[in-house]
Amino acid sequence: VAAQNCRKRKLNKILNLEEDVRNLQTQKESLKKEHCQCSKSVSQMKQKLNNLYHDIFSRLRDDEGRPINPCQYVINCSSDGSVSIIPKHLVKSEQKQNNEKEQKQK
Repeated sequence: VAAQNCRKRKLNKILNLEEDVRNLQTQKESLKKEHCQCSKSVSQMKQKLNNLYHDIFSRLRDDEGRPINPCQYVINCSSDGSVSIIPKHLVKSEQKQNNEKEQKQK
């Protein structure tokens, strides 16, 4: 009787583990689909942002009426909602300074 009960418990454990495996496989597939959808959404947002970026720069002009070169400038959006155009070389130097500050803090 003890051996029979032991085999029954073992079988129940195996069945529970098999069910857990099936549930995890289902969850894995669901997460894969969700990841794929998120990746598509991110890709679409990047494309929209890129289009917006090009649209903004196509409309911008310097003081003499010439188009502003998007290779030389970047659009900066601050937390207060203001938008400005900054030369790229200034942004790179600011990033270097910020990186140096972060490294010193570590």
